[in-house]
Amino acid sequence: MTSSILVTGGTGTLGRLVTPLLRDTGHPVRVLSRHGRASEDGVEYIAADLLKGEGIEAAVDGAEIVLHLAGAAKGDDEATRNLVRAASRTGVRHLVYISVIGADRLPLGYPRAKLGAERAVADSGLPWTTLRAAQFHDLILTVMRGMAKLPVIPVPGGLRMQPVDTREVADRLVELTLGEPAGRVADLAGPKMYGLRELCGGYLRASGKRRPMVTLPVPGKAGRAFRAGANLALDGADVGRRTWEDFLAERVGGASH
Repeated sequence: MTSSILVTGGTGTLGRLVTPLLRDTGHPVRVLSRHGRASEDGVEYIAADLLKGEGIEAAVDGAEIVLHLAGAAKGDDEATRNLVRAASRTGVRHLVYISVIGADRLPLGYPRAKLGAERAVADSGLPWTTLRAAQFHDLILTVMRGMAKLPVIPVPGGLRMQPVDTREVADRLVELTLGEPAGRVADLAGPKMYGLRELCGGYLRASGKRRPMVTLPVPGKAGRAFRAGANLALDGADVGRRTWEDFLAERVGGASH
């Protein structure tokens, strides 16, 4: 008998890739989102608010596996604690969570909230798996498009990234979700490391834009952490195949390799 799977954040950038992959394995899939809608393509949608704690038990009820993808700029730790409480009461047998590389090393609100969410999962008493991933190509593209609207692009100095392809993260999450609980697994990062100026330059070339760039220092603890590589994968991380250049060639066109 196939297990029923609940996906939180199933309508987001990552969730839109993961949900059909899980459905195609033959498992009943339910998506939790803040706005419910009619079932479609063999997927059930149910409205719930993780941060407010509303409707969660009804969404979790009957699910044997929960894949927690939902995230926001603030409150991920509290939202995850609310989910964990509901999952603990309804007999979930595997809770899978996606976090960010450097959650325990970056002195910023978002990664700290992710770390709090990781701890809520690990302390839940439920069998669990957590994957930390690098920044998605899609996120970097959104940032680059916004920066390129400026007449001069401010580039934070000393900031390096290992952007990873969202589809590769989705494939890995499906594998983990259908596998046995594994605790904290190896991080997943992209195949190349880039300075932020390199990422900007690649986008400008691919989009046919010209913008001057000026490097600005990142002050304080955050700057020191980024310069020390706190957001980068450590030894033993899994590495994807698709580069930033591959992604740009597909999504923007004309990327220089």
